[in-house]
Amino acid sequence: MTLGAFIMACGIYFFKFPNNFSTGGVSALSILLVPLGLGLTAGQYMMIFNVLLLIVGFIVFGRKFAFKTVYCSLLLSLFNLLLERVVPMQAAFTDQKMLELIFAIGLTAVGSAILFNENASSGGTDIVAMILKKYTRLDIGKALLASDFILAAASFVIFDVETGLFSILGLIMKAFVVDNVIDSINLTKCFFIVTEHDEEICRFITEDLHRGATVSLAKGVFTGDDKKMVMTAMGRGQAMLLKQKIKQIDPKAFCIITSSSDILGKGFRTVL
Repeated sequence: MTLGAFIMACGIYFFKFPNNFSTGGVSALSILLVPLGLGLTAGQYMMIFNVLLLIVGFIVFGRKFAFKTVYCSLLLSLFNLLLERVVPMQAAFTDQKMLELIFAIGLTAVGSAILFNENASSGGTDIVAMILKKYTRLDIGKALLASDFILAAASFVIFDVETGLFSILGLIMKAFVVDNVIDSINLTKCFFIVTEHDEEICRFITEDLHRGATVSLAKGVFTGDDKKMVMTAMGRGQAMLLKQKIKQIDPKAFCIITSSSDILGKGFRTVL
């Protein structure tokens, strides 16, 4: 969670703040308020809003309010304040806004994906979503998308057309990139192996790869031969080893390999 919050903070501080990319959330609101001239930095605004939302979260949800949300939300804000002190940014790293936008979205997407994998949240507008879910029948996804779009559109007025266009583009990119990064981190290979050497293959899976497997009877339609089908799932690195071993044990094995980013159960994600 700490790593995820730090990666998000780097994306926000080094790339979103200097370029005024308002792609939604508390960070976007903080960027829009800086030009008001109240003497606060974007990082300070971010801390204030996150603390206020956490207080509201405690009032609404009480002790059930997730510790992970509190931890990640405060840590994200603290990292931004720390970076402001340690690495002051007077301007963007480059004059290539598209390149900066890619890093802004990419780093925050990776950080969000890491938090998601830990069943955590960076707080901010996620707390608003939790409250809306409790008290209204609104479609939460659409409500948050609408609020993010308003924040992105506001950059047209507060900054300029170029910044507004980049903010809208960043909002669209965020909708696709975050899900793809989460899927990539969770990517698992699933094997369906039809073979006559199921015992040797299963021994390799359990003893060498330390994974489980399920064996079922399989009958060939054309040949009528009785064989076994081994079903197992594992990470990409282990999958390469298993493919090599299958070729070594049974070159005639029929093997179907698929990719999945959502496997629930022992050894993978907790059953929801």
